[in-house]
Amino acid sequence: MRKLALLVILLSMLVLPLSACSSQAADPASKAVVDYLNALVAKDSTKLSTLSCASWESSALLELDSLQAVKTRLDGVSCKTSSIISGTSQVNCQGRIMATYNGEDQALDISVRTYQVVQQRGDYLVCGYK
Repeated sequence: MRKLALLVILLSMLVLPLSACSSQAADPASKAVVDYLNALVAKDSTKLSTLSCASWESSALLELDSLQAVKTRLDGVSCKTSSIISGTSQVNCQGRIMATYNGEDQALDISVRTYQVVQQRGDYLVCGYK
């Protein structure tokens, strides 16, 4: 009986991490937002443009410009698609963008935004937020 219980525990430990990976892969819209946020804090304008739909690209680059004078990093970011409305995924995130200027941190709460993500030619692209 102990061997069976030990086997169940070991199998659970192997299966749980794999199920976490598959749930992330099953939500490409939320992955697109996390990638977009990473490009934003890395100040990678090329990648940010690639991850934005055409109508949002100029706004994304303006947002990037507003962060140029500060050091940025993500803190505790996770995202999840909450709904799909007329082909647009509504993605909510938790966490913050930390902006540091002159040794002082300012937290930008990303949970106040609902990111709009569209699928175009097989790619998931951020197309704004509410």
